Amino acid sequence: MERAESFLRMLQASAKMQHDISLILEAKANEAEKSRDWICVHLNHKCYESHEDQLKKPLDMHEQFVELIDGLTKMENALAKNLKVVLNKKEDSSFGDMGGLFGGLGDTLE
Repeated sequence: MERAESFLRMLQASAKMQHDISLILEAKANEAEKSRDWICVHLNHKCYESHEDQLKKPLDMHEQFVELIDGLTKMENALAKNLKVVLNKKEDSSFGDMGGLFGGLGDTLE
């Protein structure tokens, strides 16, 4: 397999991962919206013994969403670093004709 083919396969895999990440985020957004609706309807100040308990319960519920977003952000940063390596303008000469294939996309990532 040539180097150019390897880089194209890496880009295709990255695009697939980005699509999968978007599906995960969409599902989590729907889940968060459903949680919000349920919380707004079913939980009120009468459900808790103290104000501290009233604040703690929603924070516990949303902690998992924050952790998910943090993990996805770290993964996105890693993917961006990989794409910068693949599209690095300094290596365009070793790609052969592949440098023109992306229409200067490497310039926007630097």
